[in-house]
Amino acid sequence: VAISPNGQYWAAGSWQGKVRVWQRGGKSLHLAWQAHTDTVSTIAFSPDGRALATGSWDGALKLWDIKSGDLLWTNWRTNTIQTLAFAPDGNLLASGGNDATIQLWDAHRGTHRQMFPSKSGAVYALTWSPDGRLLASGGLDGSIQLWEVGGGQPEVFVWMIKGHTDWVFALAFAHDGRLLASGSFDQTVKLWEVESGRVCETLTGHTDK
Repeated sequence: VAISPNGQYWAAGSWQGKVRVWQRGGKSLHLAWQAHTDTVSTIAFSPDGRALATGSWDGALKLWDIKSGDLLWTNWRTNTIQTLAFAPDGNLLASGGNDATIQLWDAHRGTHRQMFPSKSGAVYALTWSPDGRLLASGGLDGSIQLWEVGGGQPEVFVWMIKGHTDWVFALAFAHDGRLLASGSFDQTVKLWEVESGRVCETLTGHTDK
């Protein structure tokens, strides 16, 4: 599921490859369509709220106009897509999946910009820092990687930290970019200091993945 930045639209993907979008704070159905031929595993609104990106186990990455439902572009990976994240300026879209790579796409044209290999296997979580300079990825082995990709330059690997004992499937930066939160199948949430990679706090309480 995803909510547009202004809260106007709510969207959800399904196991059947369908996407539904509601408006008025989720109160009325706006659009529903067959977006993919397999599970829609990840969706993301563009920062301006005008487009919705969808990724699927069918290997397709698509961008849709949120008002009309028109398909704006399609591109393909070599394997299933598990996570998507728009850069804060809306110019880049990052994707990760089971092929153990991170792909960067031109969010306006759908053209491929860059690929770099994950150091932790399959990629299940991606998030950009608020200034768009850093991209964090979480993967199958429980590690978190931080990449410097701002300015359109080739990626620079910053650090890899290991603190979880199972998959990392959720990541989010604090608004000031100083802390990074991670959620894992090990039933914990951890807070990390971005500059040093040091874990600040481990939150426990969940009894399932």
